[in-house]
Amino acid sequence: MKLSEIKEILKAEVLAGESQLDKTVMAAGGADLMEDVLAAVAQGSVLLTGLTTEQPLQTARIAGVGAIVFVRGKRPDDRTVARAKDWKLPLLSTRYSLFVASGRLYINGLRGLDGSW
Repeated sequence: MKLSEIKEILKAEVLAGESQLDKTVMAAGGADLMEDVLAAVAQGSVLLTGLTTEQPLQTARIAGVGAIVFVRGKRPDDRTVARAKDWKLPLLSTRYSLFVASGRLYINGLRGLDGSW
Protein backbone atom coordinates (compact mmCIF):
# COMPACT_ATOMS: atom_id res chain seq x y z
CA MET A 1 0.00 0.00 0.00
CA LYS A 2 1.32 3.44 -0.87
CA LEU A 3 1.75 6.10 1.81
CA SER A 4 -0.63 8.30 -0.19
CA GLU A 5 -3.33 5.65 0.32
CA ILE A 6 -2.57 5.51 4.04
CA LYS A 7 -2.86 9.29 4.17
CA GLU A 8 -6.32 9.13 2.58
CA ILE A 9 -7.58 6.16 4.62
CA LEU A 10 -6.53 7.79 7.88
CA LYS A 11 -7.43 11.34 6.79
CA ALA A 12 -3.91 12.15 7.91
CA GLU A 13 -1.81 15.27 7.72
CA VAL A 14 1.71 14.90 6.36
CA LEU A 15 4.25 16.38 8.78
CA ALA A 16 7.37 15.28 6.90
CA GLY A 17 8.07 13.43 3.67
CA GLU A 18 5.43 14.91 1.35
CA SER A 19 7.61 13.93 -1.62
CA GLN A 20 7.70 10.28 -0.46
CA LEU A 21 3.98 9.53 -0.57
CA ASP A 22 4.52 7.15 -3.50
CA LYS A 23 6.58 4.90 -1.20
CA THR A 24 5.05 1.43 -0.72
CA VAL A 25 4.77 -0.31 2.65
CA MET A 26 3.91 -3.98 3.02
CA ALA A 27 2.89 -4.16 6.67
CA ALA A 28 1.94 -2.05 9.67
CA GLY A 29 2.00 -2.28 13.42
CA GLY A 30 1.04 -0.18 16.37
CA ALA A 31 2.98 0.28 19.59
CA ASP A 32 3.98 2.85 22.16
CA LEU A 33 6.66 0.62 23.66
CA MET A 34 9.58 0.82 21.26
CA GLU A 35 11.13 -2.45 22.41
CA ASP A 36 8.01 -4.15 20.99
CA VAL A 37 8.72 -2.50 17.65
CA LEU A 38 12.32 -3.68 17.68
CA ALA A 39 11.22 -7.23 18.51
CA ALA A 40 8.79 -7.59 15.61
CA VAL A 41 9.47 -5.03 12.92
CA ALA A 42 9.41 -5.61 9.19
CA GLN A 43 11.74 -3.59 7.02
CA GLY A 44 9.86 -0.72 5.42
CA SER A 45 6.68 -1.14 7.49
CA VAL A 46 4.63 1.71 8.94
CA LEU A 47 4.56 2.33 12.69
CA LEU A 48 1.43 3.73 14.32
CA THR A 49 2.12 5.27 17.72
CA GLY A 50 0.98 7.84 20.22
CA LEU A 51 4.52 8.46 21.40
CA THR A 52 5.68 11.85 20.08
CA THR A 53 9.19 11.99 21.48
CA GLU A 54 12.26 11.40 19.36
CA GLN A 55 12.30 7.77 20.51
CA PRO A 56 10.05 6.44 17.70
CA LEU A 57 12.32 8.14 15.14
CA GLN A 58 15.42 6.55 16.63
CA THR A 59 13.66 3.17 16.72
CA ALA A 60 12.46 3.57 13.13
CA ARG A 61 15.95 4.39 11.98
CA ILE A 62 17.46 1.35 13.71
CA ALA A 63 14.71 -1.04 12.62
CA GLY A 64 14.22 0.25 9.09
CA VAL A 65 10.62 1.41 9.57
CA GLY A 66 9.41 3.15 6.42
CA ALA A 67 7.06 5.73 7.98
CA ILE A 68 5.48 6.76 11.28
CA VAL A 69 1.85 7.72 11.85
CA PHE A 70 1.05 9.55 15.08
CA VAL A 71 -2.45 8.76 16.35
CA ARG A 72 -5.05 10.64 18.41
CA GLY A 73 -4.12 13.92 16.73
CA LYS A 74 -0.71 13.93 18.38
CA ARG A 75 2.17 15.80 16.83
CA PRO A 76 5.87 15.75 17.64
CA ASP A 77 7.68 19.00 18.32
CA ASP A 78 9.40 20.97 15.55
CA ARG A 79 12.83 19.55 16.39
CA THR A 80 11.59 15.99 15.98
CA VAL A 81 9.90 16.84 12.67
CA ALA A 82 13.12 18.50 11.46
CA ARG A 83 15.09 15.38 12.36
CA ALA A 84 12.63 13.20 10.43
CA LYS A 85 13.06 15.46 7.41
CA ASP A 86 16.84 15.17 7.69
CA TRP A 87 16.53 11.38 7.85
CA LYS A 88 13.97 11.27 5.00
CA LEU A 89 11.47 9.52 7.30
CA PRO A 90 7.84 10.29 6.45
CA LEU A 91 5.67 11.39 9.38
CA LEU A 92 1.89 11.61 9.37
CA SER A 93 -0.66 12.50 12.01
CA THR A 94 -4.26 11.23 12.23
CA ARG A 95 -7.13 12.08 14.57
CA TYR A 96 -8.04 8.38 14.79
CA SER A 97 -7.10 6.30 17.83
CA LEU A 98 -4.48 3.56 17.48
CA PHE A 99 -7.26 0.96 17.46
CA VAL A 100 -9.39 2.68 14.81
CA ALA A 101 -6.40 3.62 12.62
CA SER A 102 -5.14 0.03 12.69
CA GLY A 103 -8.61 -1.28 11.85
CA ARG A 104 -9.07 1.13 8.96
CA LEU A 105 -5.73 0.07 7.45
CA TYR A 106 -6.54 -3.61 8.00
CA ILE A 107 -9.94 -3.48 6.29
CA ASN A 108 -8.28 -1.70 3.38
CA GLY A 109 -5.79 -4.53 2.88
CA LEU A 110 -2.71 -3.57 4.90
CA ARG A 111 -1.84 -6.42 7.24
CA GLY A 112 0.28 -6.70 10.34
CA LEU A 113 3.41 -8.73 10.64
CA ASP A 114 2.55 -11.94 12.44
CA GLY A 115 0.09 -10.79 15.05
CA SER A 116 2.79 -10.09 17.63
CA TRP A 117 3.13 -6.37 16.94
